[in-house]
Amino acid sequence: MNKSPILLGSLISKISPNLIRYASSASASGSSQRKVAVLGAGGGIGQPLSLLLKLSPLISDLSLYDIQHTKGVGADLSHIETRTKVRAYVGKSELSDALKGMDLVVIPAGVPRKPGMTRDDLFNTNATIVADLVSACAKNCPRAIIAIIANPVNSTVVIASEIMKAHNVYDEKKVVGVTTLDVVRAATFIAEAKGLDPAKVNIPVIGGHSGNTIIPLLSQTSPPVSFSQQELESLTTRIQNA
Repeated sequence: MNKSPILLGSLISKISPNLIRYASSASASGSSQRKVAVLGAGGGIGQPLSLLLKLSPLISDLSLYDIQHTKGVGADLSHIETRTKVRAYVGKSELSDALKGMDLVVIPAGVPRKPGMTRDDLFNTNATIVADLVSACAKNCPRAIIAIIANPVNSTVVIASEIMKAHNVYDEKKVVGVTTLDVVRAATFIAEAKGLDPAKVNIPVIGGHSGNTIIPLLSQTSPPVSFSQQELESLTTRIQNA
């Protein structure tokens, strides 16, 4: 479904530092600062994600790419008083320049899920978008970590992996799917049901990011809480279908 501003803010605030830490640990570079590209920076997820990345002290260069609107986003973000240098790129002719030298590439690009749609409904459109973007990554920043947000994540990650294999630059540790949204939702729904502070609730969610495979491990909730069978079933269904 479309994400509310509050939920989106919570999601992005969790994604950003986790991705940067992962890039730092997996990068072959000895530098403490990273060059990050956001492909789809003009969209509903790309814009707030780019804002929080601009605020990160761990990033030296932030490259923003989309098929439209990127120049305005880039101009606005460049005025924020941090050391991160922002560059904006628009259109396929500028994609290569947007990717050169990147340590981390985040891909929120694609068609968002609308009411009544499943994540799988987005496959035909988003699969092509992701394939084209990852192919450009393979050519211009083959050692970068690629973090995919575009749905259906379970499928787009596989597509990205196959594209990297075709270019002989695949590293299984550097193609990842971002499923933090399910963790955020699980914590929120459990806190709501049990009268807890959602910021202090932690719950592992496994199985990727598809309604049929998302599995919240409710028995591993921290702090420990008990659930009736009805609560287990209703919470699991709600998290899967949110």
